[in-house]
Amino acid sequence: MFKWIKRILAICLAIGIMSVSVNMFLGPHNIAAGGLTGLSIILERLIFVDRSVIIMIGNAAVLICAFVFLGKEMFLNTVIGAVLLPIVIGFVPHITIIEDVMLSMVMGSALFGIAVSILYYNKASSGGTAIPPLIFKKYFELSTSVGLFVTDGIVVILSLIVFSAESFFYAVFSIFITSVVMHYIESGINRKKMVYIISDRNEAIRNDIMNKVGRGVTIIPIIGAYRQNPMQMLMVTLNMRNYQQLLTIVNKYDKEAFMITDTVSDVFGRGFTYESGSV
Repeated sequence: MFKWIKRILAICLAIGIMSVSVNMFLGPHNIAAGGLTGLSIILERLIFVDRSVIIMIGNAAVLICAFVFLGKEMFLNTVIGAVLLPIVIGFVPHITIIEDVMLSMVMGSALFGIAVSILYYNKASSGGTAIPPLIFKKYFELSTSVGLFVTDGIVVILSLIVFSAESFFYAVFSIFITSVVMHYIESGINRKKMVYIISDRNEAIRNDIMNKVGRGVTIIPIIGAYRQNPMQMLMVTLNMRNYQQLLTIVNKYDKEAFMITDTVSDVFGRGFTYESGSV
């Protein structure tokens, strides 16, 4: 129950951030950066219907398609965000916080990327143009990235027709910024350190890592090229917050230890993707 409540709160937070991004940063400057939110900005100008109503109608159609073509699980993952988005967008005021178009576009795009990343992290969606690419992939074996590019591309081209060339290029730049922010967040949230240690005090270092840091250690047999003597190298993967603790342990036993440290973004298994003691 706690995890479910936490997930719902995270989805609500993401929808709130997305609504602020659209109504206070992108919408006031006619920046339709793809997606149903971008399409709603365009249609609001053309047919004089509030964007929240357009999003509600669009997401209703998307939910039906998700249920019919993608099944119950995808429908349930989409329904919360798809229902909340038009409601929250309807309540968030349509105001201009930043008059400078470029700065407003950058801020709005960054907020939008953060919101979408939170939704993806919680296996949720705000509906919109996220669903058609999944349908294209399932029935036509079309890559989701290609499908999303096509659907967002149509919206951006419409902004060129309805608004101006300037709005078109701002929209293109906005999509780029959103993608960069999403990539940085998705690769940065789970970033870990992988450390290789060669020392004459391997046993003491290994014991402290396992007992004090709470991480498992892999022993790798190696041979030194200069003297051709067999040695052991320790390999440990740990969270960023434990890295300084590891350095303290190594320096405690061997200040001349040879260490190689790499930053990795994906680690799967016991102790990382599920909790079951040390790894």
